[in-house]
Amino acid sequence: MFEGFLKVRPACQACGYDLASVETGDGAATFIMQIAGFLVGFSALAVEIAWRPPLWLHLVVWLPLVAALALGLMRPGKGLMTALQMLRTRDPK
Repeated sequence: MFEGFLKVRPACQACGYDLASVETGDGAATFIMQIAGFLVGFSALAVEIAWRPPLWLHLVVWLPLVAALALGLMRPGKGLMTALQMLRTRDPK
């Protein structure tokens, strides 16, 4: 389904569906930012309340975690948004 990290192929290799007509926009990125922000934000808040670590430790732990979550969820999120749009635009037979 993907040629690169997030670039969608022009057509599906299995069924030939025209993937060039599917446009997901920034929908996946919006949801991913909200999910990653919620998880990391509330985790950092819980750690701050429980142990009060120094600021540098927060930065060392939470910044890479939010980046890893965002990048790790982006491809499945874009695939899901593409599949949902394909499902909604398919001609009923």
